Amino acid sequence: MKALNEDLKSGNLKQIYLFYGAESYLRRQYLKRFKQALISDDDEMNYHYYEGNDTSVSSFIDIAETLPFFADRRVIIWENSGLFKSSDEKIFSYLKAVPESTSILFVEAEIDKRGKMFKLFSSLGSAVEFPVQNEDMLKRWIGSILKKENKQITERAATYLLNKVGTEMENIHTELEKLICYCLDKDVITEVAIDEICTPHITNHIFDMIEAVAGKRQQEALRLYYDLLALKEPPMRILFLITRQFNLLFQVKELKGKGFDNKSIGTKINLPGFVVGKYTAQATKFKMSDLKEAICACAEAEEAVKRGNINDRMSVELLIVKYST
Repeated sequence: MKALNEDLKSGNLKQIYLFYGAESYLRRQYLKRFKQALISDDDEMNYHYYEGNDTSVSSFIDIAETLPFFADRRVIIWENSGLFKSSDEKIFSYLKAVPESTSILFVEAEIDKRGKMFKLFSSLGSAVEFPVQNEDMLKRWIGSILKKENKQITERAATYLLNKVGTEMENIHTELEKLICYCLDKDVITEVAIDEICTPHITNHIFDMIEAVAGKRQQEALRLYYDLLALKEPPMRILFLITRQFNLLFQVKELKGKGFDNKSIGTKINLPGFVVGKYTAQATKFKMSDLKEAICACAEAEEAVKRGNINDRMSVELLIVKYST
């Protein structure tokens, strides 16, 4: 991102860019800055936005080849094109010789770094990753937002906030807006205020649910499940997150057994370092065989629902009951 910031600051932007990575909030913020740097908001003649893989490559190239209308450049943005998972030879060749009057930005949630398209952008120095941010960066960002509103937060309270609402910047930003409004007459954001106004992230609910399962606290585990249902979370999404949780615990336990520290584990399985400690502690409550069995049971539950053998709500409930008994 440092190179991109320098490009935006100097105005010397490249012809083509690729924005990718897990942090969607940053992708959107930089997409907005990219557009503002190249074209005015009211110029609809020279701005083109595409989303998904329904757009034909030929149509895209035709637009890119068209000279801008009474402007210096034509700007094209294509989100989630799918071209970075299965590259198209025609557009791959075209991107090597884009007209100087055209600027192109691809924004992708998922890519294949082994593909020709990604390697092309990397070789041009225009592939920009927006990864999940680490704890220190998120705390600085939280502090900067609150400072603009003449408010402060302690490091401990910032950590508490991250543990409660998760590490997705979009969600953090939403919760900070709620906190700022809630604490209009207060200068310091406290843990009490965070508890009173912030909504726990669904992954925290799942973590607490698995914690209750591990402790054989069946009523608590089921209560957390019913809470999620009351919040209109689909049972199959809850099942997906339970499966993900067991899978992460399996990986954490395995890597910990091989001698990796928390930071290394976080890098390998794409978890913030400050969260890994919680996962490590939870993983100790399960045997490797139990985690393997739970992952298989989750897969079997999903298959049973898809085959119509059981309804989705009941399948998750039975899974919780089985492992919390």
